[in-house]
Amino acid sequence: MAFHCESPGRAIIFKMMWQDIVITIVSFVFTLSLVPQVIYGFKKKKGFITYLTSVPTCTGMFVLVFTYYSLSLFLSAVMSFIIGVLWLILAVQRWIYPKD
Repeated sequence: MAFHCESPGRAIIFKMMWQDIVITIVSFVFTLSLVPQVIYGFKKKKGFITYLTSVPTCTGMFVLVFTYYSLSLFLSAVMSFIIGVLWLILAVQRWIYPKD
């Protein structure tokens, strides 16, 4: 699959690899499974996920953003960024809300 973008004097072609599509779909499923946890934390006003889980996962997702981007896996990079932000929100919930 290729996307063509015409700019003055040249054509730019963005090729989408099948790996980008697969990683994006799997990341989308991960996002869908993580959103309810974020919403639950906001509703209950508690941070249920420990720092030892949220901080390394958040950091790893942002590292993957740059890795995917460097491999021209742009959709995967966007989805990894979204997942990283969700894990960051879970870490912030743990910091802001009182602990049991």
